[in-house]
Amino acid sequence: MSNDENRPGNVSGPNTSVITKVKPKTKRPNLYRVLILNDDYTPMEFVVHVLEKFFNKDVEAATKIMLHVHHHGIGECGVFTYEIAETKVTQVMDFARKHQHPLQCVMEKK
Repeated sequence: MSNDENRPGNVSGPNTSVITKVKPKTKRPNLYRVLILNDDYTPMEFVVHVLEKFFNKDVEAATKIMLHVHHHGIGECGVFTYEIAETKVTQVMDFARKHQHPLQCVMEKK
């Protein structure tokens, strides 16, 4: 019986392996556009107020978006992740209903 297993530098000893940690590839979340639709009943001032309140627009930016909605029928309020866009749409719709305006706010995948 040979005692080769206990000799230093023996290659036939226990197997060794190197464990490397693989960094997972993270994917950027899908983004969604929040859009306001034009109607003939919601006052322009209310739309400006909504843009200021829920989308943190200043008066000038809010007015510009409101006029775009008025002339083109639709306007983008912002681009957000799904959860945030969904929340913004719900907040705008609830606020409009509370103030008895038919304002429509929707989201679409960018």
